[in-house]
Amino acid sequence: MGRAFEYRKERKMKRWGNMSRVFTRLGKELTIAAKSGGADPESNPRLRAIIQTARAENMPKDNIERAIKRAVEKDQNDYKEVVYEGYGPHGIAFLIETATDNPTRTVANIRSYFNKHNGSLGTSGSVEFMFERKCVFKIKNTDGLDAENLELELIDAGGDDVFADGDEVIIYGAFESYGAIQKYIEEHGLELISGGFERIPVGELKEMSPAQKAELEKLIDKFDDDDDVQNVYHNMREA
Repeated sequence: MGRAFEYRKERKMKRWGNMSRVFTRLGKELTIAAKSGGADPESNPRLRAIIQTARAENMPKDNIERAIKRAVEKDQNDYKEVVYEGYGPHGIAFLIETATDNPTRTVANIRSYFNKHNGSLGTSGSVEFMFERKCVFKIKNTDGLDAENLELELIDAGGDDVFADGDEVIIYGAFESYGAIQKYIEEHGLELISGGFERIPVGELKEMSPAQKAELEKLIDKFDDDDDVQNVYHNMREA
Protein backbone atom coordinates (compact mmCIF):
# COMPACT_ATOMS: atom_id res chain seq x y z
CA MET A 1 0.00 0.00 0.00
CA GLY A 2 1.34 3.35 -1.03
CA ARG A 3 1.12 7.05 -0.30
CA ALA A 4 -2.57 7.40 -1.17
CA PHE A 5 -3.50 4.74 1.38
CA GLU A 6 -1.48 6.40 4.12
CA TYR A 7 -3.02 9.79 3.38
CA ARG A 8 -6.56 8.43 3.39
CA LYS A 9 -5.93 6.52 6.62
CA GLU A 10 -4.80 9.71 8.37
CA ARG A 11 -7.20 12.12 6.80
CA LYS A 12 -10.23 13.29 8.72
CA MET A 13 -13.03 11.99 6.49
CA LYS A 14 -15.59 14.76 6.77
CA ARG A 15 -18.73 14.65 4.64
CA TRP A 16 -19.65 17.74 2.68
CA GLY A 17 -21.93 18.91 5.46
CA ASN A 18 -25.68 18.58 5.10
CA MET A 19 -27.33 16.76 2.19
CA SER A 20 -28.35 19.94 0.38
CA ARG A 21 -24.70 20.97 0.19
CA VAL A 22 -23.73 17.51 -1.06
CA PHE A 23 -26.32 17.75 -3.81
CA THR A 24 -25.28 21.30 -4.74
CA ARG A 25 -21.66 20.28 -5.21
CA LEU A 26 -22.48 17.07 -7.06
CA GLY A 27 -24.87 19.06 -9.24
CA LYS A 28 -22.04 21.33 -10.31
CA GLU A 29 -19.82 18.34 -11.11
CA LEU A 30 -22.61 16.82 -13.23
CA THR A 31 -23.16 20.09 -15.10
CA ILE A 32 -19.45 20.60 -15.79
CA ALA A 33 -18.99 16.99 -16.95
CA ALA A 34 -22.02 17.20 -19.25
CA LYS A 35 -20.87 20.56 -20.62
CA SER A 36 -17.39 19.28 -21.47
CA GLY A 37 -18.19 15.77 -22.69
CA GLY A 38 -21.85 15.75 -23.69
CA ALA A 39 -25.09 15.06 -21.84
CA ASP A 40 -25.33 11.38 -22.85
CA PRO A 41 -23.80 9.17 -20.13
CA GLU A 42 -23.29 6.34 -22.61
CA SER A 43 -20.74 8.40 -24.56
CA ASN A 44 -19.37 10.39 -21.61
CA PRO A 45 -17.47 8.16 -19.14
CA ARG A 46 -16.76 11.02 -16.73
CA LEU A 47 -20.46 11.86 -16.51
CA ARG A 48 -21.28 8.19 -16.06
CA ALA A 49 -18.99 7.92 -13.03
CA ILE A 50 -20.34 11.11 -11.41
CA ILE A 51 -23.90 9.83 -11.83
CA GLN A 52 -22.84 6.72 -9.90
CA THR A 53 -21.34 8.93 -7.20
CA ALA A 54 -24.56 10.94 -7.00
CA ARG A 55 -26.62 7.76 -6.69
CA ALA A 56 -24.32 6.50 -3.93
CA GLU A 57 -25.06 9.75 -2.07
CA ASN A 58 -28.82 9.19 -2.59
CA MET A 59 -29.18 12.24 -4.82
CA PRO A 60 -32.72 12.21 -6.28
CA LYS A 61 -33.05 11.28 -9.95
CA ASP A 62 -34.76 14.60 -10.72
CA ASN A 63 -31.80 16.52 -9.28
CA ILE A 64 -29.37 14.52 -11.42
CA GLU A 65 -31.38 15.09 -14.59
CA ARG A 66 -31.80 18.81 -13.83
CA ALA A 67 -28.05 19.27 -13.33
CA ILE A 68 -27.31 17.57 -16.66
CA LYS A 69 -29.99 19.62 -18.43
CA ARG A 70 -28.40 22.80 -17.13
CA ALA A 71 -25.34 22.09 -19.28
CA VAL A 72 -27.32 22.54 -22.52
CA GLU A 73 -29.53 25.45 -21.47
CA LYS A 74 -28.37 28.63 -23.20
CA ASP A 75 -29.70 30.99 -20.54
CA GLN A 76 -27.60 29.44 -17.78
CA ASN A 77 -24.22 30.81 -16.70
CA ASP A 78 -21.34 28.39 -17.11
CA TYR A 79 -19.49 27.13 -14.07
CA LYS A 80 -15.76 27.71 -14.16
CA GLU A 81 -13.40 25.40 -12.29
CA VAL A 82 -10.87 27.59 -10.49
CA VAL A 83 -8.16 26.43 -8.09
CA TYR A 84 -6.91 28.76 -5.35
CA GLU A 85 -3.70 28.30 -3.39
CA GLY A 86 -2.39 29.77 -0.21
CA TYR A 87 -1.08 29.30 3.29
CA GLY A 88 -3.05 29.04 6.48
CA PRO A 89 -1.64 29.74 9.94
CA HIS A 90 1.51 27.87 11.01
CA GLY A 91 2.70 27.46 7.42
CA ILE A 92 0.07 24.90 6.36
CA ALA A 93 -0.40 24.79 2.59
CA PHE A 94 -3.93 24.90 1.22
CA LEU A 95 -5.29 24.09 -2.20
CA ILE A 96 -8.98 24.88 -2.76
CA GLU A 97 -10.94 23.62 -5.77
CA THR A 98 -13.99 25.69 -6.70
CA ALA A 99 -16.76 25.62 -9.29
CA THR A 100 -18.22 29.09 -9.71
CA ASP A 101 -20.36 31.22 -11.99
CA ASN A 102 -18.81 34.34 -10.46
CA PRO A 103 -15.01 34.12 -10.01
CA THR A 104 -14.86 37.71 -8.70
CA ARG A 105 -17.11 36.79 -5.79
CA THR A 106 -15.30 33.53 -5.15
CA VAL A 107 -11.78 34.93 -5.03
CA ALA A 108 -12.93 37.74 -2.73
CA ASN A 109 -14.45 35.20 -0.34
CA ILE A 110 -11.41 32.90 -0.41
CA ARG A 111 -9.07 35.83 0.25
CA SER A 112 -11.20 37.02 3.17
CA TYR A 113 -11.19 33.55 4.78
CA PHE A 114 -7.40 33.43 4.61
CA ASN A 115 -7.00 36.97 5.91
CA LYS A 116 -9.39 36.52 8.85
CA HIS A 117 -7.63 33.34 9.98
CA ASN A 118 -4.00 34.52 9.84
CA GLY A 119 -3.34 33.10 6.40
CA SER A 120 -2.72 34.48 2.94
CA LEU A 121 -3.96 33.78 -0.58
CA GLY A 122 -1.06 32.81 -2.83
CA THR A 123 -0.38 33.08 -6.52
CA SER A 124 -0.97 30.31 -9.03
CA GLY A 125 1.64 27.58 -8.58
CA SER A 126 2.67 28.67 -5.10
CA VAL A 127 1.60 25.40 -3.44
CA GLU A 128 0.19 23.22 -6.23
CA PHE A 129 3.56 21.50 -6.66
CA MET A 130 3.15 20.17 -3.10
CA PHE A 131 0.16 18.03 -4.12
CA GLU A 132 -0.14 15.22 -6.64
CA ARG A 133 -3.46 14.96 -8.46
CA LYS A 134 -4.81 11.42 -8.61
CA CYS A 135 -7.92 9.77 -9.98
CA VAL A 136 -9.78 7.67 -7.44
CA PHE A 137 -12.51 5.08 -7.81
CA LYS A 138 -14.52 3.16 -5.25
CA ILE A 139 -15.91 -0.24 -6.20
CA LYS A 140 -17.94 -2.74 -4.21
CA ASN A 141 -15.81 -5.23 -2.29
CA THR A 142 -17.38 -8.53 -3.30
CA ASP A 143 -16.47 -12.08 -2.30
CA GLY A 144 -13.46 -13.30 -4.24
CA LEU A 145 -12.17 -9.81 -5.08
CA ASP A 146 -8.49 -9.62 -4.13
CA ALA A 147 -7.18 -6.06 -3.87
CA GLU A 148 -3.53 -7.08 -4.33
CA ASN A 149 -4.29 -9.04 -7.51
CA LEU A 150 -6.45 -6.20 -8.78
CA GLU A 151 -3.59 -3.76 -8.23
CA LEU A 152 -1.29 -5.93 -10.36
CA GLU A 153 -3.91 -6.15 -13.12
CA LEU A 154 -4.44 -2.38 -13.12
CA ILE A 155 -0.78 -1.45 -13.52
CA ASP A 156 -1.07 -1.26 -17.31
CA ALA A 157 -4.16 0.93 -16.97
CA GLY A 158 -2.32 3.38 -14.71
CA GLY A 159 -3.50 2.16 -11.31
CA ASP A 160 -0.83 2.48 -8.62
CA ASP A 161 -2.56 1.97 -5.25
CA VAL A 162 -5.44 -0.42 -4.51
CA PHE A 163 -6.71 -1.33 -1.06
CA ALA A 164 -9.81 -2.67 0.66
CA ASP A 165 -11.68 -0.42 3.08
CA GLY A 166 -14.59 -2.31 4.61
CA ASP A 167 -17.19 -3.08 1.96
CA GLU A 168 -15.34 -0.95 -0.61
CA VAL A 169 -12.16 -1.31 -2.64
CA ILE A 170 -10.45 1.99 -3.40
CA ILE A 171 -8.35 2.44 -6.53
CA TYR A 172 -5.91 5.30 -7.04
CA GLY A 173 -4.12 6.05 -10.28
CA ALA A 174 -2.40 8.74 -12.29
CA PHE A 175 -4.61 11.71 -13.15
CA GLU A 176 -4.43 10.97 -16.86
CA SER A 177 -5.38 7.30 -16.31
CA TYR A 178 -8.97 8.08 -15.30
CA GLY A 179 -10.49 6.82 -18.55
CA ALA A 180 -8.39 3.65 -18.74
CA ILE A 181 -9.17 2.64 -15.15
CA GLN A 182 -12.86 3.34 -15.56
CA LYS A 183 -12.88 1.26 -18.75
CA TYR A 184 -11.24 -1.65 -16.91
CA ILE A 185 -13.83 -1.45 -14.11
CA GLU A 186 -16.73 -1.47 -16.54
CA GLU A 187 -15.35 -4.15 -18.86
CA HIS A 188 -14.66 -6.52 -15.94
CA GLY A 189 -18.11 -6.14 -14.44
CA LEU A 190 -16.92 -4.52 -11.20
CA GLU A 191 -19.60 -2.52 -9.35
CA LEU A 192 -18.63 1.14 -9.48
CA ILE A 193 -19.65 3.19 -6.46
CA SER A 194 -17.98 6.47 -7.34
CA GLY A 195 -15.25 8.04 -9.43
CA GLY A 196 -13.40 11.32 -9.13
CA PHE A 197 -10.13 13.03 -8.29
CA GLU A 198 -8.13 13.85 -5.17
CA ARG A 199 -4.92 15.72 -4.45
CA ILE A 200 -2.40 13.92 -2.26
CA PRO A 201 0.33 15.87 -0.41
CA VAL A 202 3.72 14.96 -1.82
CA GLY A 203 5.85 15.58 1.25
CA GLU A 204 5.45 14.69 4.89
CA LEU A 205 2.30 15.92 6.59
CA LYS A 206 2.97 18.60 9.20
CA GLU A 207 2.41 17.93 12.88
CA MET A 208 0.34 20.52 14.74
CA SER A 209 -0.53 20.92 18.41
CA PRO A 210 -4.19 20.52 19.46
CA ALA A 211 -4.54 24.30 19.71
CA GLN A 212 -3.01 24.80 16.26
CA LYS A 213 -5.29 22.13 14.78
CA ALA A 214 -8.33 23.82 16.28
CA GLU A 215 -7.25 27.11 14.71
CA LEU A 216 -6.79 25.49 11.32
CA GLU A 217 -10.11 23.65 11.56
CA LYS A 218 -11.87 27.01 11.81
CA LEU A 219 -10.36 28.02 8.46
CA ILE A 220 -11.23 24.66 6.90
CA ASP A 221 -14.83 25.03 8.10
CA LYS A 222 -15.08 28.45 6.44
CA PHE A 223 -13.98 26.98 3.12
CA ASP A 224 -16.33 24.01 3.50
CA ASP A 225 -19.28 26.31 4.20
CA ASP A 226 -18.81 28.22 0.94
CA ASP A 227 -21.11 26.93 -1.81
CA ASP A 228 -18.49 27.69 -4.48
CA VAL A 229 -15.92 25.40 -2.86
CA GLN A 230 -15.84 21.81 -4.08
CA ASN A 231 -12.80 20.39 -2.27
CA VAL A 232 -10.22 21.55 0.27
CA TYR A 233 -6.78 19.97 0.55
CA HIS A 234 -3.95 20.73 2.95
CA ASN A 235 -0.79 19.18 4.34
CA MET A 236 -1.63 19.10 8.05
CA ARG A 237 -1.49 15.74 9.81
CA GLU A 238 -4.92 15.22 11.35
CA ALA A 239 -4.69 11.77 12.94
